[in-house]
Amino acid sequence: MYKVFINEKLIIVSNEVNKNKISDTFLLKDVDFEWLISKITSGKLDKAILYHDNGDELLPLLHTKLPLVEAAGGLVRNAKNEVLFIFRNGKWDLPKGKTEKGENIRETALREVEEETGVKGLVITDFIMNTYHVFKRNGEYRLKLTHWYEMKTAYDGELFPEFEEDIMEVVWKNEAATNAALQNSYENIKLLF
Repeated sequence: MYKVFINEKLIIVSNEVNKNKISDTFLLKDVDFEWLISKITSGKLDKAILYHDNGDELLPLLHTKLPLVEAAGGLVRNAKNEVLFIFRNGKWDLPKGKTEKGENIRETALREVEEETGVKGLVITDFIMNTYHVFKRNGEYRLKLTHWYEMKTAYDGELFPEFEEDIMEVVWKNEAATNAALQNSYENIKLLF
């Protein structure tokens, strides 16, 4: 099973069917994503389940429906156990970005966090999970797969938001401030915590 977000609405891609939710269930191989996304974004459909009987074919089949964009990012903690957040498009988010040619996913995660925040001395400590969301670029819907890593750093210098990426603010947040920030964040970011 995979959770895919369109804005804050959920699409579940699964090889299991919940009999109580059959009215929200569509065959993955037959679904028209333009139609599905318009129903979800207009509020006519609150969520959807995309079904395919073979679990191993779920992602490959989804990738044939929506072009895949790979990205990576980090949930970064400093020596005070504070979490690094960016503020972009009116929401608190974590730093992440697209993979560049010739770069592996871990390199992408480290580079993107540093570019978007100015934080140096990053060390990946663990893989957290992958998240999926749908976005539109050049009139075409795409599926973004983001690989998330737990990171740590001893960096205590100045933070530099990458304004070219519409990042307005970069801050370290303690546990209480993190919980507050998550109230104005994306569902896929909440999954990481």
